[in-house]
Amino acid sequence: MALESRLVQAEMVEAMEFPELSQRHRVSGVPQTTINDGAGSVVGAVPEANLVAEIRRVASKA
Repeated sequence: MALESRLVQAEMVEAMEFPELSQRHRVSGVPQTTINDGAGSVVGAVPEANLVAEIRRVASKA
């Protein structure tokens, strides 16, 4: 998504190398996608529809 839109930023972090960051975002599995600094998240390699649904859920609260 970040490649397609300037409105989306993406970062990838190795959870084992940054334990404080992993704890702050409550990483429970990998991969984990954290949305808007923890307003939402998706754990695991989920279908695109699941990720989009979570993004929409978070965006509807904004």
